[in-house]
Amino acid sequence: MSLQPIQDPGLPTHVHRRADTDPIAAKRAERQVASLFLTSALGTILFIYAYVGIPRDQLLFLPVIGTTNAHELFLGLGLAISLFFIGMGAVHWAKTLMPNHEVIEIRKEQRSKEEDRQALIQTVQEQGATAGLGRRTLIKRTLGLSLGLVGIAPILLLRDLGPLPGNDLNETSWKAGTRLVTDPGDRPIRPSDLEVGAVAQVLPAIVPGSYRSLNDIAKDALLLIRIRPEEFNLDAERLSWTYQGIIAFSKICSHMGCAVALYEQTTKHLLCPCHQSTFDVTRAAKVIFGPSARPLPQLPITVDAEGYLIAKAPFNEAVGPSFWGRDSA
Repeated sequence: MSLQPIQDPGLPTHVHRRADTDPIAAKRAERQVASLFLTSALGTILFIYAYVGIPRDQLLFLPVIGTTNAHELFLGLGLAISLFFIGMGAVHWAKTLMPNHEVIEIRKEQRSKEEDRQALIQTVQEQGATAGLGRRTLIKRTLGLSLGLVGIAPILLLRDLGPLPGNDLNETSWKAGTRLVTDPGDRPIRPSDLEVGAVAQVLPAIVPGSYRSLNDIAKDALLLIRIRPEEFNLDAERLSWTYQGIIAFSKICSHMGCAVALYEQTTKHLLCPCHQSTFDVTRAAKVIFGPSARPLPQLPITVDAEGYLIAKAPFNEAVGPSFWGRDSA
């Protein structure tokens, strides 16, 4: 195989780029390519900073999109900038500085002659020199910087392999005396706020000086449902966990952790939309259909001195799906 200049390809006359004939334009293009690679490197640095320096639950208010998670936002922006500007730098380099000659490739049906093979090696070396890697040190260094940082970035993701969750999967933020507040709104709830047949999603009130993490929201989500007290089919203990026909269940399905979001007012059934597990509200969310093996955990509730609904005690069992080491019977 050999590369030879095309003598008469039948194409329009080749037009040279400015960088091919003007050293100043070539230098300017080199600086532009280097700037793109440097921007890529800055994007990778932003990705690394967001991963190790911004708390996972830190929120940021932006006028256009509202409140968002700063950790996830800057992770995405950093990686997008890093990859996008590496590609832009490579494209701009190819279009402005790399060789711009029409060549033909002569293929042999069988193994080429030794002199042809040596000619190929010589051609590759010549073309590599023409690409300017040897003399365009600025591009070579900035490209190496951007590629090196991108290669290091995935190593940081190994941090997600630990630490072990400990007892976090078995505990929630619900404690005795914790007020139930609306989600969204964080407004305390009185029993009179719920009519018979009403459903409300609630969270535990935030303790002053603390904040509500994403993990806490995932575990603490609660459904309040009000039915007529005589419609309950509960033992004395479970009935004491209700208040004036209001009963509280974890919103996290005990099968795969989906949000139990559908309530059939006529049948008094809660339905998980993911795999159709169905729970009977009147019988403490007993499973009556679907793959779930456990009822939804029930939170004991009562009212405080001001008449607002509060938790009487924490959940008596772990919320969320079953897994090894957790009783699924």
